[in-house]
Amino acid sequence: MTKLNISGLFLVLVLSYLSDRANGRVDFNGIVDEKLKQLNKPAVKTIQSEDGDIIDCVDIYKQPAFDHPALKNHVIQMKPSFVLNEEKSSTKNELSSKLVVSQTWQRSGSCPDGTVPIRRIQRKDLLRAESIFRFGRKPQEIVSKSNTTIQKDGHIPFINNTKLSLPSLVNRAAATLVTVGYNYIGAKGDINVWNPNVAAENEFTTGQIWVKAGPGDDFESLESGWVVNPQLYGDRRTRFFAHWTKDSYKSTGCFDLTCSGFVHTNPQIALGAAIEPVSSESGQQYHVTIGIYMDPNTANWWLKIGADQPVGYWPAGSLLFYLNHSSTLVEWGGQVYSTNVKKSPHTKTAMGSGDYAYGLFGNACFVQNPNIVDFSLSLKYPEWVGTWADDYNCYSALNYQKAYGTLPVFYFGGPGQNHNCP
Repeated sequence: MTKLNISGLFLVLVLSYLSDRANGRVDFNGIVDEKLKQLNKPAVKTIQSEDGDIIDCVDIYKQPAFDHPALKNHVIQMKPSFVLNEEKSSTKNELSSKLVVSQTWQRSGSCPDGTVPIRRIQRKDLLRAESIFRFGRKPQEIVSKSNTTIQKDGHIPFINNTKLSLPSLVNRAAATLVTVGYNYIGAKGDINVWNPNVAAENEFTTGQIWVKAGPGDDFESLESGWVVNPQLYGDRRTRFFAHWTKDSYKSTGCFDLTCSGFVHTNPQIALGAAIEPVSSESGQQYHVTIGIYMDPNTANWWLKIGADQPVGYWPAGSLLFYLNHSSTLVEWGGQVYSTNVKKSPHTKTAMGSGDYAYGLFGNACFVQNPNIVDFSLSLKYPEWVGTWADDYNCYSALNYQKAYGTLPVFYFGGPGQNHNCP
């Protein structure tokens, strides 16, 4: 068949598809049903949470991870094979914040051994999405045409003589603590938990850790923390999330288990489920401890929550390239996704507590004890850190040391649109 005939056949198929759509013959409901079947695996037990979530207890060997072609013959690693050493230090700076690992669904039941809890994706979730085929993925980063590094919070964009290659993004604002210049195989932090305002259904806000490697325009990233994301979850509750990407959010990776890749192992913790309680202004403060660590024996990156409780892992040897060895950049802090950041009128979606970083403890969101892990398998405060705030009138960053001899506490956040951020 000639190239002309092939082109003609392709054109006929496209015109036929468009004609079917115009005449209502494309089975949209069938597409939705097929996607739901792909996402939701058969449940051994189902739990109806009081917050409206449905939690399916799925056989650990039938979870979504194994839909990934690279994981067809994957053998589950049930627990990490490493033990971390936490450096003893008299410079710890412990704030009066309580650890929280409670999830709302847990009050309604529990999953049996041999299963993992998976938040069910419902039809209404897919219908809310901007694209069924990109459901669960972070929107691709849009880099400013000038592609310049903007830093106006008093810190130059160099750490350990390494220039930060953090681009100016059109559709995201961040306020983070950053370390670069070494090879890291883990990161941890106590992240203050809040429930900030999200102004629009298609926007989200996070408090999280990023573990990254690779070039700036095609990086790999493993992420976890808390998020408020109404388009994905259908409400404005604060939820525990995990996310990964191999190509800077272009076409790989996703939140939680909305695509294949992450191997879930914990029968008590559900990705994407609401966490509680949350902090209140000048009231009790709560934090969630998040850790992301590479097992040096398997190259699996383990996600842990709370008091060293493994949730599951990303099998880097099968999914990733740069992170198959180590991370070269770690960030702690917050991010707001919106098409209305860095412009006027600015989004009113808040970051952190909704207060600026200089509000400090009880008002601003914080990350306490931001630690890295190197090949000594020791948790330690990074040797070199810097702060980054690329929408500084709207969201700020401050690494605050209360007194000499104590470790700094990183504060971040802001309200979005206000008189300083029109």
